[in-house]
Amino acid sequence: MTKNEVYIVSAVRTPLGSFGGVFANIPATKLGSIAIKGALNKANVNSKNIDEVFMGNVCSANLGQAPARQAAIAAGIPATVPCTTINKVCSSGAKSIMFAAQSILLGQADILVAGGMENMSAIPYYVPKARFGYKYGNSELIDGLHKDGLLDPYDEIAMGVFADKTAEKYNISREEQDAFAIRSYKNSAAANENGIFANEIVSVTVPQRRGEPLIIKEDEEYKNVKFEKIPQLRAAFSKDGTVT
Repeated sequence: MTKNEVYIVSAVRTPLGSFGGVFANIPATKLGSIAIKGALNKANVNSKNIDEVFMGNVCSANLGQAPARQAAIAAGIPATVPCTTINKVCSSGAKSIMFAAQSILLGQADILVAGGMENMSAIPYYVPKARFGYKYGNSELIDGLHKDGLLDPYDEIAMGVFADKTAEKYNISREEQDAFAIRSYKNSAAANENGIFANEIVSVTVPQRRGEPLIIKEDEEYKNVKFEKIPQLRAAFSKDGTVT
């Protein structure tokens, strides 16, 4: 049996947006399509030559049917190409790449697109009882981001709580975490300002209510930090936690 070789010929991404930031109203499928098109262009691959598409996506609420197919078609890939949306929580994009590699190894396909797409700012709230009406009393809104993205369904504990537990288990102090966060922000700023990410980022056009659209070419979050405020932040998940 001949062993097929697997190569990643192109890898790109859109800029990273802040929560509630510049991409707040851009669907994940739109961001996904921009990344797919950017990857194809970078590798000089004709979209008509794609055999299959795997795209990771965790919170698909309000995106419409078959998010992976939406992203693929918007990127110019023919509607006849099979597309699959993968939900393996934080590993969704990585699992998509694994499936693509396996398809090549098994001789099922030659050229595939694999990646992930998410917009946590655009995940909606749910009104579970609204479909059949309310009889009496108050209701509630369910945060789709919390319910389907950041909450362990077995213990009903936020993922951030496990970060607190990990810090406690391995004696990672608040000061060490703050120092790491500051260093991470500074590294991100330096990388963006020195063009380190220029070869991997594809720009996103964001329409504005008035005036010309914004062309976003770099990550957003590193510009929002105030370093002097980091040591003053309250614990975000546990009363006596250290994760902010």
